Amino acid sequence: MHEDTAYPLYNRPWFSVWLDAGGNITMKGILAPAIKPFTSDLLDLFENEKPIGTIDANGMIVADGEQLIFSTWMPPIPSAAFDRLTRSQFNARLGKNTPDQVTISVTEECPNRCIHCALPDTDNRESLSPDAVKDVIDQVIGMGTTMIIFDGGEPMVYPKLAEVVRHVDPDKAIATVFTSGTGLTREIAESLRGAGLFAVNVSLDSPNPAEHDRIRGRSGVFDDALAAIKNSLAAGLLVDIYVVLSPMNIGDLKGFYSLAVETGVHELSFYEIVPTGRWINHESDVLSEEDRETLDSFVKWAADDGRVRVFSIPHAMRTTGCFAGRRWLHITPQGDVLPCACIPKSYGNIFEEKVRDIWKRIRNDPAYNVRTARSCLMRNPEFRRDLRL
Repeated sequence: MHEDTAYPLYNRPWFSVWLDAGGNITMKGILAPAIKPFTSDLLDLFENEKPIGTIDANGMIVADGEQLIFSTWMPPIPSAAFDRLTRSQFNARLGKNTPDQVTISVTEECPNRCIHCALPDTDNRESLSPDAVKDVIDQVIGMGTTMIIFDGGEPMVYPKLAEVVRHVDPDKAIATVFTSGTGLTREIAESLRGAGLFAVNVSLDSPNPAEHDRIRGRSGVFDDALAAIKNSLAAGLLVDIYVVLSPMNIGDLKGFYSLAVETGVHELSFYEIVPTGRWINHESDVLSEEDRETLDSFVKWAADDGRVRVFSIPHAMRTTGCFAGRRWLHITPQGDVLPCACIPKSYGNIFEEKVRDIWKRIRNDPAYNVRTARSCLMRNPEFRRDLRL
């Protein structure tokens, strides 16, 4: 990957933004001085952040590819899907928000019982039909969505996963999947890549096998996760290790990093535990200010080390605010539409209304205003009271 090769984040005659493989941003055009302050917080997400690498026409990581992969959470640069993402970000500046990222929980079925699972326990073992999932995909892509995440439950037990992945037009959005790793065989990994899957997010709660299995509620799930990583990489998929940080594992940051290096994944992502789902009565069991300082120090250390790209969602939210109801949307296995997977409030159902109409209802709720949603709303006592939690 040649660090002096620049890739266009935005390219118009009057204004363009270029990102090189070293994370350096260059602005060009006669309107650059006027537009730079307008876009500074968005560009902060790219500035001095080292991308994953570049890919060739077959989507394989190569030294000097045609497209830049900045993150497993973003379409390749340049691409038609990334152009759509860029337009949605500029439109958001003008007050027209798009659900850039839509998560579809295709099934409640899951062999694990994670102590912090955000999916409420209904014991109905419901799943969305492939036709329902495809209809949602068509609707949200029509609204401007550029990333569709399939999760559950455990999406690997959903028989038609490759079919619904294939329905995502790669010129408009990337398709990814969240998994514990259970059931992600080499055969399934190859099937998903053939269907157009962009990346796999494998969840890990501890670099220690016994502790991970305890949190996940099943013996052997750590080994499943490592096998899933191996199978996905062998199939040519981009792989991200996804960690939900809590007081239980904040001391394991370098352990997670070492595991990421050892397994050869492309990215290591961190979110922070939210008092919701099975963790809804644990309002005090979240990251402390001291824990966040620990995360800050680690992120700086990892950037200097540079062996694996680290994406800290809590850090991104400091710039952008909470994404729920502003850039995120979540569909449950019952068809309920939530601002995100962590907020247990339905604003409508896909079997009764169009997603666009439900999105408008969410956007009319002042709770999801950029000025009031600077951090996760589920950690806001007043918001929780309004939900009667």
